[in-house]
Amino acid sequence: MKYPESYRYTREHEWIHLQGDVGTVGITHYAQEQLGDIVYIELPAVGQTFRQLQAFGTVESIKTAADLYMPMSGEVVEVNQEVVNHPEIINQSPHERGWLIRIRVHDPSEFDRLMSGQEYEAYVEQSS
Repeated sequence: MKYPESYRYTREHEWIHLQGDVGTVGITHYAQEQLGDIVYIELPAVGQTFRQLQAFGTVESIKTAADLYMPMSGEVVEVNQEVVNHPEIINQSPHERGWLIRIRVHDPSEFDRLMSGQEYEAYVEQSS
């Protein structure tokens, strides 16, 4: 399966992997496929806080630009500088090396309101 079950997914095609109160956030395989070759990413600074589904950055590809939406409310605790410097990593490894930010989660119950891997895969198939 392309979408790990331990992650949760948004309808806007972001994922979050929760470990304790820290969530790693990225975009899905489907999202990077739809965008095409990613050439630029704009991410927030450490210390910024966001509400669930608030825009937190931008991703640009050779085809288009898209906003990134926070899967859960939280404070940014780490930014993946490797993808800022080499955004093509997102295309190569969207669920592993291509993660974008890590957040300290404010409301753990938001996790349960996101889609599972299976639900997300069905959502993507239905959308196509």
